[in-house]
Amino acid sequence: MNTQFEPGSPPPSADFVPLCIPELRGNEWRYIKECLDTAWVSSVGSYVDRFETELAHFVGAKHAVAVVNGTAALHISLLVSGIQPEDEVLVSSMTFIASVNAIRYAGAWPVFIDSDPQTWQMDPQQVLDFLGKECESRDGALWNRHTGRRVKAIMPVHILGHPVDMDPIMEAARRYDLVVIEDATESLGARYKERMTGCIGDIACFSFNGNKIITTGGGGMIVTECQEWADKARYLTTQAKDDRMEFIHNEIGYNYRLTNVQAAMGVAQLEQLESYIAAKRRIAETYDAVFQDLPGLTLMPNASWAYSIKWMYTMLVDEAVYGMDSRALLRKLHEARIETRPLWQPVHLSPAHRGAFAMPCPVAERLKCEAVSLRCSVGLTEADQQRVIDVVRSTV
Repeated sequence: MNTQFEPGSPPPSADFVPLCIPELRGNEWRYIKECLDTAWVSSVGSYVDRFETELAHFVGAKHAVAVVNGTAALHISLLVSGIQPEDEVLVSSMTFIASVNAIRYAGAWPVFIDSDPQTWQMDPQQVLDFLGKECESRDGALWNRHTGRRVKAIMPVHILGHPVDMDPIMEAARRYDLVVIEDATESLGARYKERMTGCIGDIACFSFNGNKIITTGGGGMIVTECQEWADKARYLTTQAKDDRMEFIHNEIGYNYRLTNVQAAMGVAQLEQLESYIAAKRRIAETYDAVFQDLPGLTLMPNASWAYSIKWMYTMLVDEAVYGMDSRALLRKLHEARIETRPLWQPVHLSPAHRGAFAMPCPVAERLKCEAVSLRCSVGLTEADQQRVIDVVRSTV
């Protein structure tokens, strides 16, 4: 379990309230024991197939391919959807850096898009502005006027459990013949206008890291309607074997397949998903009810067209009104042995991605400065949530 405590801090104790930890209360032990008892523990087994089938059914996709983590899912999705070295992919700047790293793994380049001030998600208007004003069409493709690189895809990242406003993005993608790769790693179960995230773009990815709504310890999933892409993803993630008997490989492949043990855990977790989402939403409703009248706090958004799973409860702190800034509140909660965190550094500011083109991103930069994510594990007790509430209220 990762914590935000600084080096030298005492280790977590019984009164420590961690940020977001897995909830294991179903058939995990039974299914994993079956794998151990039968020795089906590696990347082949009935639970891998079952996890793919059941997750595809849950989100409404035709095909699913299980992989070792969400980053691998993004990498392979970029490859199978035809992204080439030196292509450009529009991506949210306000995201965990893995989304952007995967673009570079494929040899492509990110184009950073700001956050919408109302939803904190990728700003559809800025996407349209970039495509319409900063690009030119020639030779049947769209080219970035500033970099001279071909624009090939859009990667909307549904952060914190809330969907991106996808209709304008999909319309633009169809107009300019761009692929849409949904990074839905934080939004399993979220809906956009009654459509599940992961089934709106051309291909999508989920993560099952330990802090996600369901977990396999690590793990990820690719979902798509395209049989050809799904077959290619399964081929690439199993070392691109063309002749299994003679070990012939015609392409560079990857050792990205999920193990049967992890998939068994995923099947058990998926059985609990609806109750986990309900718990997340109850936790968010409690925070909202208590904090809505506190001056200086902007609560987690929920657009009228969105069903958010409230994966990571996050609010903004206005120092001038609240009386302290977000980092001071983080320290205050830390002193009370309550783990919190800020949002990620907007990736257009990351030294790791120098040389990439960025649209102006003032909203993402403000979110980074003002955001605080509060304790919101599925198993959060009323007493522990009240501890968080008491600290936040006491600072006003």
